[in-house]
Parts: sequence; structure tokens; C-alpha cells
Amino acid sequence: MEARLLGNTELRISRIGFGTWAVGGGNWSHGWGDQDDAESLAAIHRALELGINWIDTAAVYGLGHAEDVVRTALKQVGSSRRPHVFTKCGLVWDEQGNVSHCLKADSIRREVEASLRRLQVDVIDLYQIHWPAFPVGGPDPDLEEAWSTLAELRQAGKVRHIAVSNFDATQLERIRKIAPVSSNQPPYSILRRGIEADVLPYCAEHKVGVIIYSPMQSGLLTGRMTPERIAALPKNDWRSRSPAFQEPNLRRNLRLVEVLRGIGQRHGCSPGEVAIAWTLRHPAVTGAIVGGRHPTQVDGFIGSASVRLTEADLAEIGRVVSATEAGS
Repeated sequence: MEARLLGNTELRISRIGFGTWAVGGGNWSHGWGDQDDAESLAAIHRALELGINWIDTAAVYGLGHAEDVVRTALKQVGSSRRPHVFTKCGLVWDEQGNVSHCLKADSIRREVEASLRRLQVDVIDLYQIHWPAFPVGGPDPDLEEAWSTLAELRQAGKVRHIAVSNFDATQLERIRKIAPVSSNQPPYSILRRGIEADVLPYCAEHKVGVIIYSPMQSGLLTGRMTPERIAALPKNDWRSRSPAFQEPNLRRNLRLVEVLRGIGQRHGCSPGEVAIAWTLRHPAVTGAIVGGRHPTQVDGFIGSASVRLTEADLAEIGRVVSATEAGS
């Protein structure tokens, strides 16, 4: 698989990375429903077999469980096939599983030690601030303290590179004055294109890598979602409460999927692979994080790294998106 240099690092990462949000299971407020660890591990192994060389996780996924699964996978594959491991800080939880946000230096230092223990690694390849504020859009007074702390952790050898997730251009500029930003991890999909206005241009100008998440809009654009399947989502799957999966948005979004299906037939790929390829076509995007809950899902998205959409394909997608946004 093609690899690209990530921002200001020496890491050459595959165009697709393996995401572990769903691997964390359903025992927390933003889980994806129950998940079998054996299937998670099999999916990770399949991803590595097919050329993916990095795993993205976070302490909060499953309240530590996703990092536990990644640790097991790392032990199983051994040092010769070890992928780069990216994880995140800033979302913490109490004994009852209530998640809160903290970017104070002491909290981040506790978090990195906990992640190192769970992952059982000597150093984390890329350590990211998960959210600048939480709830989203709230005040963010601690960004400078958090970023200074990450810079100190890098100097101490706890982490190799430091990065952020979900930051806008203004927030990136604030912390860049303290230390260079290796990468930013924003959401990006055909249905969620807000970063095109300022985040992607900023990252391109300042050589900040971009590893986007949810390119298939949390599974909605895979081509496998139906109204019946969505209605049957368990209560511990956060998507059951997402407006994108509910009417009136659902009908319009599934209409887009049928357009992606037609484009995919011309390229010999799935609607989901078209959706991922659409994000990878942007020159500022270094790679896309794609989650997998079992090996067949990996087989179903891996081809996206080699799909090259034509101008006609992009125009067709643009027309249906415009119609969707107009509510027709």
C-alpha cells in the first residue's frame, strides 16, 4: 500500500490506518455496541497482512479496553510486524464510567503512564490531544498547558511525536507557537466537509499531517446499512441516537449511498471504498482511519487506497450532495 510521510515526523504511514473506536465495545457512553475481542484481534491481524502499518486508538475507547486489545495484538504480531501505535489523552472517567474532559498537566501525565501500562510499550509513537474542549464547542482555556505538557513528554522519551484531534485552525495556531504540531485528526466525509474551508488549508500551509476519521460516516456510507438494520441497532451503540441515522436525514443519506454504489461498480469496488477514496483524493489528507470489527470488514475497505475517482465521479457525488443539502 502507498505510504506517505506524516507531517514533520519520520513516520511513513499507509494511506489507511486501523481505527479501534468500535473495538472498545459498548460498555461506555459512546460505544458501538457489544464487540467480540477475538474478532477484533482477527481484524487487526488482517489489516496488518494487507499493508496497514498504523493503529489509532484512545484511552477512553471502552474505558481502556481498546488499548488492552491493541496490547494483545502487538504481543501476537511480534516486533518484526509491529505497527505504529497512535493514542490520545484528554478524556478521563471515574469509577462509575462517567467521562469528563481534562487537559491539566497532572491529568495528562497520569494518562500517558496509564496508556503505556495498558499498551505495554516503552514509548507511544504518536500522542494526541483527543478534543480541545468537551462538550464540543465549549471553552478551551487549557490548550497551551496541555500542549506544553505533551512537548515535555516527548522530551522525556514517553512519546515520539505529538499531535491533536478535532482542532480547528485557530486552535492549531495557538499551540503551534509552543511546539510544532505533527498531525491533526479531524472528522471528514462526503457528508461532513467543514474542514475543507480552513483546517485542511491551514494544515497544508504549515506542513501538519492530517489523518481523518469517519470517512464512511460511522458506517452509514458502507452500502450495508438499511433502515431495518439501523432500527435494530442496540441502545449501547451511539449511532442509534445519531441524527444522521434518523429521518429525515437517513433517507437522503441512503440515496447518496446508491450513487456511490453505481460509481463503485464502475471501479470494481464497494460504496464504502468510494467514500474513503473521496477523502483520500484531497492533497492535504495524509491518511484515513477506518475501523474494523472483523476481518471481512477489512477486506471490504482495503481497496479504497488504490481507487482513483475521476472528475466525472466527483461531479456526480457533488450533485447529489448539493441536492441532499437542499433537502430534496
